[in-house]
Amino acid sequence: MPELPEVETVRRGLEPVLVGNAFARVEQRRPDLRFPLPKRFAERLTGRAIKGLERRAKYLLARLDDGQVLIMHLGMTGRFAIEKAGGETSAPGDFVHEPSSEFGFPKHEHIVFHLGDGSTVRYSDVRRFGIMDLVGEGELDGHALFKGLGIEPLDEELTPAWLAKKLKGKTTPIKAALLDQRLIAGLGNIYVCEALFRARISPTRRAGSLATKTGRPTEKTAALVKGVQSVLREAIRSGGSSLRDYRHADGSLGRFQHRFRVYGRAGERCLQRGCDGIIQRIAQGGRSTFYCPICQR
Repeated sequence: MPELPEVETVRRGLEPVLVGNAFARVEQRRPDLRFPLPKRFAERLTGRAIKGLERRAKYLLARLDDGQVLIMHLGMTGRFAIEKAGGETSAPGDFVHEPSSEFGFPKHEHIVFHLGDGSTVRYSDVRRFGIMDLVGEGELDGHALFKGLGIEPLDEELTPAWLAKKLKGKTTPIKAALLDQRLIAGLGNIYVCEALFRARISPTRRAGSLATKTGRPTEKTAALVKGVQSVLREAIRSGGSSLRDYRHADGSLGRFQHRFRVYGRAGERCLQRGCDGIIQRIAQGGRSTFYCPICQR
């Protein structure tokens, strides 16, 4: 599933096409994705201008001129493709392995947005795990998808002091704590593995050990915040990580997968200078965790 850097890359690819434009016509080719689409979905979007396109965790939020917000989530296989008025095609976000023919258009195109300037944005989703919904701006924070979401990992609010306070007394492994969307929204498996490696913290380490008894941060807490934010920023600059289904809005491949230090490298030597460790893979919470048992403590 695309993680925060991939979703942000897609947002940046869609933004210049959508913002300031309007939905001239919307083709809704099925009644549902993961969940049923809102009633009169196409009708309610038609004629609406897009004022802004934001990201919250792994969701895209298109703010419309009538006070509605179009919520979009890519799920596992959701993709957007852009066809500009002159016929040029592109797709925001891409992965290392090219998708098989089953991922092509138009068989799995479920929503097609025809824009006022003649451009078209097509949404395809093979497994239909994506989400689209329409809510009023005032209802957004209380929506089931957003209620209880934690802070954004790139916000200034994420500091060592804040994290230590939240982790104090927690007995869960630190990796599980970081993947809890109620604590920090948008972190996923790949970038948590990479951030923990940068911070030299074992994914099995007790989360509460990153805070003192009084809830103050330690050197490890500071290293973890730096690791989380640096890996996300670098991944966004690289256009995300291209693993399989994910593509940029312009069709180009993300490049951060070439900079993985631990993820997917089980059995290979640790890349930390002076470390003789071998990267191991373990299962945590039904997900693969990759780490170096020598330099991550």
